[in-house]
Amino acid sequence: MRSLVSYAEAMEVHKPYIAMLFVQCVYSGMALFSKAAISRGMNPPIFVFYRQAFATIAMAPFAFFLERKKAVPLSFKFLFKVFLISLSGITSSLNLYYIAINHISATFAAATTNTIPAVTLLFALFFGYEVISVRKMEGIAKLVGAVIGFSGALVYAFVKGPAMKFMNWYPQNAQTAKMASNSFQGYSDSEWIKGSFVMLSANIAWSLWLVLQASIVKEYPAKLRITSLQCFFSLIQSGLWAVAMERKADAWKLGWNLQLFSVAYCGVIVTGMTYWLQIWTVEKKGPVFTAMFTPLALIITAIFSALVWKEALHWGSVGGAILLVVGLYCVLWGKNKEEDIKSEAIEQRVDIKEETNSASIC
Repeated sequence: MRSLVSYAEAMEVHKPYIAMLFVQCVYSGMALFSKAAISRGMNPPIFVFYRQAFATIAMAPFAFFLERKKAVPLSFKFLFKVFLISLSGITSSLNLYYIAINHISATFAAATTNTIPAVTLLFALFFGYEVISVRKMEGIAKLVGAVIGFSGALVYAFVKGPAMKFMNWYPQNAQTAKMASNSFQGYSDSEWIKGSFVMLSANIAWSLWLVLQASIVKEYPAKLRITSLQCFFSLIQSGLWAVAMERKADAWKLGWNLQLFSVAYCGVIVTGMTYWLQIWTVEKKGPVFTAMFTPLALIITAIFSALVWKEALHWGSVGGAILLVVGLYCVLWGKNKEEDIKSEAIEQRVDIKEETNSASIC
């Protein structure tokens, strides 16, 4: 009986970690599928519109039936706040992301998302959701971990190094892998610079969205409904933007092809399921904890690329991946240490209160 209880407690503690690992596994496929659909001629604003439509349709029934008891009246002020958060975070971030991916490679797009933890930490400090004390070990660990993780992302993206010969399972594709490793191939310098800045803007908007979730989940307990509501507002906003950018009816057609699969995958799985999981994790662990798992998507993508698409792994990329993991571990250690200190402080207050009450009774 004790073992079952301890197992249940351990699962409860590790749920946020499992959730974020799943989220990053899902995100690892997003850049590749999105890039493939847009490269085949799909208009980026229309892609975002269909993505949000699939997400809204998929999430709405679950939100209605599973959270009926948690439903509370929605004030106009709260709805307006959610509308603005959807506009600044989801709609702006997604549209900027898909504009940028037209000008840079999918690999570089995945690499640039690793700026999100550092930017999220800055926003969280600004809004007061995080506090870093440089005089304490846990504060130093969080700060150093964010810097190491960001450095690892840069190393992974720009330092290839020699190929790992003992993992070269497909030597016949060596020349292809060599060509693919050139991230700038097929893009002009102006395109690459433009795409990089637009992608950075998308990551800033996404970091802001993560931090702002902490404020709305406190006001409204039904997280599925919050997710569905944000997807619905984003659907309206994206639809207006898509109509303004593309008036031709042919551009809106969807066939039974890769474009439909990409839109469905990004809408139902990426937008619907992972947004809810991220909001849930933000409530449990905070926005910085949620953002710090972003670098894992790059590592997962590299592993799948090596196994499925026969891409060679390079020592520079492995070194960057190690730095990413070390940075992530440092931040998580600092966060856990802070939570332990808070728990001990709460327990001490409870003990003191109980002692005071006992003394007054006597």
